[in-house]
Amino acid sequence: MAGRQTHRGAAPQDERLFARDQLGALRAAASDLCWLLDRHYAARSALELVGNRHNLSSRQRMALARYACSSADVQCRTKSRVESADVRGQELWLDGYNILTVLESALAGGVVLPGRDGCFRDIAGIHRRYRKVNETMPALKLVGETVLALGAGLCRWLLDQPVSNSGRLKTLILETAQEAGWNMEVELTFSPDHLLARTNHIIATSDGIVLDQCRQWVNLAAIIMAQRIPRARVVDLGFEHRTSNFER
Repeated sequence: MAGRQTHRGAAPQDERLFARDQLGALRAAASDLCWLLDRHYAARSALELVGNRHNLSSRQRMALARYACSSADVQCRTKSRVESADVRGQELWLDGYNILTVLESALAGGVVLPGRDGCFRDIAGIHRRYRKVNETMPALKLVGETVLALGAGLCRWLLDQPVSNSGRLKTLILETAQEAGWNMEVELTFSPDHLLARTNHIIATSDGIVLDQCRQWVNLAAIIMAQRIPRARVVDLGFEHRTSNFER
């Protein structure tokens, strides 16, 4: 029987798949994928094409998908992004699992990727069931302390109701917030993405689809990573001004 999961994100093969000698190939693949996305290729077929061309593993392809987006997406997301100072006195809505899992992964030494749009993403996933891990409480405290420092009037967590154990996580968040004196609420909903995309409040997420539709967002995970998790295992696939293989 498989052992109980105690950490989020880290996998044994990551030492090899994201080693320094792999970065050149991964960045070349990232350049190729973004080149295709800029020319309106479908994301799934573009990823398959690039992954096959560069002989990438499924985990490397997942990382590439987390990193890449089109230049138009970057411009759109940059336009709607607000600064941390803008959060003061405002109600902040969190994409709960999205924010929590990337911080858990970073604390556990898992691979985290700064996307082309500046958002940090992990390659862990929760697959319809959330399990508390050793990093859950430290991650919750990082969120609470950072939101308090930003001066948000209220922090509202949105959790996917269909995900198993969401009710337990809601209780944990509320109990932790009450003990610490944080002004937090937690809502279980069948469609957090829908609510986050349409609210007038500032949101925090790295979900690209939501970022493309929302009115205003703050890069909360990046703020926490920079201030509180400086030794995170960050794998930067930024290709800068590299020429794509498809242009040659």
